[in-house]
Amino acid sequence: MKVAVRYYTKTGNTKKLAEAVAKAVGAEALPISEPISEPVDILFLGNSYYAFTIDPEVRSFVKSLDKEKVGRIVNFGSAAMLNSTYKKIKAEASKVGIAMDEREFHCKGEFKGIHKGKPDENDLKAVAEFAKKIVG
Repeated sequence: MKVAVRYYTKTGNTKKLAEAVAKAVGAEALPISEPISEPVDILFLGNSYYAFTIDPEVRSFVKSLDKEKVGRIVNFGSAAMLNSTYKKIKAEASKVGIAMDEREFHCKGEFKGIHKGKPDENDLKAVAEFAKKIVG
């Protein structure tokens, strides 16, 4: 099974999660500025809410994906105030014909002193276990 890990972060929280996912599945965590150049069965996509929606760069990245190269997207991320970005990512993925896995990982993330230290070691272990379950 071929797996890729991409992420978008402004605070570094999602990068920490992406690195834990990548280590767990034997891939490299790369920013969304790195395109998916080879076919993958699973794309782990890390992102968060910024100003109550997904960042325009994340939206553009998903729109740029080729359904012939990406089997399905697995969403993961963190946020200080809002919950998961799953529905927003799924809406964008459906526009380009890419399936979303129903499973996702979401945890609290530190922002301006809220949820200090999050994601923490427990969150990183949890996201790694989540990723291992996805790839079997």
